[in-house]
Amino acid sequence: MRKIFDILLIVLFLTGYGCAPQENGEADEYDVVVYGATSAGVIAAYTAKTMGKSVILIEPSHHLGGLTTGGLGYTDIGNKYAVTGLSRDFYRRLGEHYGKFEQWIFEPSVAKATYQDYLDRAGIEVHYDLRIIDSRKEDGYIREIELEKSSNPSRDTNKKVSGKMFIDATYEGDLMARSGVSYAIGREANSQYGETYNGVQLMTGHQFPDGIDPYKTPGDPSSGLLWGISEDELEPDGTGDDKIQAYNYRICLTNDPDNRIEITEPDGYDPSMFDLLVRLFEAQPDRKRLNDYFIWSHMPNSKTDINNRGGFSTDMIGMNHDYPEGDYDRRKEIIEDHTNYTKSLLFFYKTDPRVPKEIQEEMQQWGYPKDEYVDNDHWSPQLYVREVRRMIGEYVMTEANCVGDEVVEDGVGMAAYTMDSHNIQRIVIEKDGKKMVKNEGNVEIGGFGPYPISYRSIIPKAQEAKNLFVPAALSASHIAYGSIRMEPVFMVLAQSSAVAACMAIDNGQSVQEVDVVALQRELKENPLADGSTAEILVDNDDERGVTLKGDWESQPRGGYGPSFLVDTSKGAGEKSVRFTPEVKEAGQYDVYVYFSRTQNATSQTRVQVSDGKATQEITVKEDDIRVEGQTSGEWVHLGQYALDRDQETYVEITNRGADGVVVADAVLWVPVR
Repeated sequence: MRKIFDILLIVLFLTGYGCAPQENGEADEYDVVVYGATSAGVIAAYTAKTMGKSVILIEPSHHLGGLTTGGLGYTDIGNKYAVTGLSRDFYRRLGEHYGKFEQWIFEPSVAKATYQDYLDRAGIEVHYDLRIIDSRKEDGYIREIELEKSSNPSRDTNKKVSGKMFIDATYEGDLMARSGVSYAIGREANSQYGETYNGVQLMTGHQFPDGIDPYKTPGDPSSGLLWGISEDELEPDGTGDDKIQAYNYRICLTNDPDNRIEITEPDGYDPSMFDLLVRLFEAQPDRKRLNDYFIWSHMPNSKTDINNRGGFSTDMIGMNHDYPEGDYDRRKEIIEDHTNYTKSLLFFYKTDPRVPKEIQEEMQQWGYPKDEYVDNDHWSPQLYVREVRRMIGEYVMTEANCVGDEVVEDGVGMAAYTMDSHNIQRIVIEKDGKKMVKNEGNVEIGGFGPYPISYRSIIPKAQEAKNLFVPAALSASHIAYGSIRMEPVFMVLAQSSAVAACMAIDNGQSVQEVDVVALQRELKENPLADGSTAEILVDNDDERGVTLKGDWESQPRGGYGPSFLVDTSKGAGEKSVRFTPEVKEAGQYDVYVYFSRTQNATSQTRVQVSDGKATQEITVKEDDIRVEGQTSGEWVHLGQYALDRDQETYVEITNRGADGVVVADAVLWVPVR
């Protein structure tokens, strides 16, 4: 019996399930090595482990969940249709916490607990405080990486990890860079990829009004520039450079007196940093609310997700350009500078007499929440590093992909956000013979629907690495990355990376040899990576599952997916849209209908639901549809139904009794767990 047990242990070790460290200082061995416990890293590790692979999840800091748990609670969605698989499941699990179907605005601690639950269910322990210092390759394959303790580097405590597949889930792309993979930093010239909105862009978004003097003594260049203004000159629009868009903190505050810690003066506080902000106050005296100078988004339980707004706000413009290539000490300095700047900004608003009284009184109601970031002095441990390195992989996503001029067939995820870049530099320009301060680099161009992200954009060129996936610092131009770089999308691409990694291991392939059609099929049929029954979505654009009666008008923006249908007749004539699912597995299903936000909506919509045996009419009232956050609409629960494979079931939206615009967009059948 003992011999059988010993043989079993050997088999487990050889197949990658025994992951105890080897003797003689050799590397620990795993099937899949995930570097970075960001939102993407958690989902990648969970996916690979659920699919039966041995996994290690390594995080350079002590923080779990990246930006999603670091204050970015007001989710940048773009279009819910683009959020699939475990990424969508994450927002459903947040919904369970808040008593809703899905939740897209949330507290940092709730997001962190949700990620920890994924790891606990999969039996994954995060290896914190380890950062990469070396990567060793053989024949194009990464064989092992070497790690040091982030908090106390010492060769005596270094750790080596080997793997069959590696996933760089960091925002910085450090594993990618250490492995000799090509990458870009900053902005390409428009001419490089035939783009319009890359390179230098002097636009009106988050901008100073004309006429604000940049000098310490107005009109006197010899007095020097005010803090935060660069001496660099403005290059022509479309010019490429190595500068990167501004970083900031997504700030979580509370106005609950029982949960509030006062905002106090930070070490090294220097109010002269905000002299330019005072000139902005003077230039726009009619702006007397915090929301005029911050995007002050309200989260559950009296908390916030505060983001940059206007010419001078939470973005520390131009102070991060060393970050991508900086060593660990230089990056630490930049993070500390941003922390000091942001805490100083809050204290300035609270106490400085130059702040408009109305704004100051409003700020004085807010403080740091006692129940958030309890192990980091109630301050977010995650700087919003919007863009660091971007891989130059097998395929580079560009503006042409965003706007639909070029559509890839190997999509393994979708993006839907605007092409978005925060400002990159604060400079002096001359206009009408007068010197003035302006921000440069802000771009916000939308108007397009969800589009696919190429599998080839998350893998390196074959000659550079054959067993690496990069779902966050992926291959895209600066302006295309501005559309893709959203947390839900990173999670989608991380799941795709992990599934592809498992396929490559099983088939003895490089990442470039993975059958993408088979990968796409697996992602669609097994969206939770656990073999459970997939939900059924029928969108109005799905011709096979949609039957129209009467004339309906298609709207290209603001719905779920590429478009949605509307009827403006106010019930004139009999019109309907029937959504019919293909039920592959019998069982109990919760049924939801999506209502897109629209003007002059009908006060009630009549919906028929058939389970194949009986038909029920449900009236959905407009007042009961509560849309929160950036999303274009909301799912409304129609009830739970037992469905069979051989009986036709459907949901039909009609215009009967309508007194306004009727919307027909999408229907969802979700298997009951």
